[in-house]
Amino acid sequence: MGEVSLSVLPRRALGSQGMVTSAQGLGCMGMSAFYGEPKPDEEMVKLLHRAVELGLTFFDTSDVYGPHTNEVLLGKALAPIRDKVEIATKFSIKIDPDKGPLVDGSPEYVRAAAEASLKRLQTDYIDLYYAHRIDPTIPIEVTVGEMKKLVEEGKVKYLGLSEATAETIRRAHAVHPITAVQLEWSLWERGVEREIVPVCRELGIGIVPYSPLGRGFFTGKATQEKLESGDFREHDPRFQQLEKNRVFYERLKAMADKQGVKPGQLALAWLHQQGNDVFPIPGTTKITNLEDNIASQAIVLSKEEMEEVEALVPVEDVVGDRYSAAFMATSWEKGQATQTPPLDTWLASHA
Repeated sequence: MGEVSLSVLPRRALGSQGMVTSAQGLGCMGMSAFYGEPKPDEEMVKLLHRAVELGLTFFDTSDVYGPHTNEVLLGKALAPIRDKVEIATKFSIKIDPDKGPLVDGSPEYVRAAAEASLKRLQTDYIDLYYAHRIDPTIPIEVTVGEMKKLVEEGKVKYLGLSEATAETIRRAHAVHPITAVQLEWSLWERGVEREIVPVCRELGIGIVPYSPLGRGFFTGKATQEKLESGDFREHDPRFQQLEKNRVFYERLKAMADKQGVKPGQLALAWLHQQGNDVFPIPGTTKITNLEDNIASQAIVLSKEEMEEVEALVPVEDVVGDRYSAAFMATSWEKGQATQTPPLDTWLASHA
């Protein structure tokens, strides 16, 4: 295969509702939160502008990244080139110092969060607005009903869900067409392939994998080097079991070395080839890593190579949950085991 050259990212339809964006996005969380100290704004603005030069126009943030500071950073960097980019942001997670992550999908919070995000992003509209996590106490129809009003008012163009079950996606889509579902999908996280990916494809919903590099695991940096103080991966169950899990990176690196590419590029290429409806959003704070990630979309793997890559990381052998217990409680696997309440029952109790 040999080293891949850097080329401009292609653009294509994300979902079936009219949104068009770059085939790969940029997860911006690590610039401001969760991976140690926030990075200097000046450096991150340069990185964001370099992404646009290379055709990457799909930027992913949330009101909880910082909190709020990541949206401010994106507003500062992207407001001058707003017509050239697509911004996705999210609402619903609140971090309580004592209780940890809380989820609020109430109509009042949907609206208040959107208005605040618009100001921080220095924009009149949000291209793609996600429910970051699903509130288990409120029918999804109620949450999406308020999101729909934002579309009707021109404040939001397209709607998305993150960490939602297949049934929740169906119920939401019946209220207003969902453009994209954000989910964790990577070589070591493949549970979404059973029901969630198929229902997205059935309904014409785009698929946006976050943490496609296993939070840096498959690039090797987080596998081989000491984490910064304050890096949330210090408490990540899989990183706490690195001695047992490191073998998966080593296998991938061996194959990547044979192919003449980097292990992270091989992991991303595998994900890109899952289909043209898949738009990974790897995060980084370094231009060299950004360029490596963008170059990965040009790597073509044969059917046999795809199967070989998958065999390197048997998911049943991976040790540890994908989140700490507090965040697993908000995930599609654990947080919504019984779905959100039925709409009619909820309305009757709130009459």
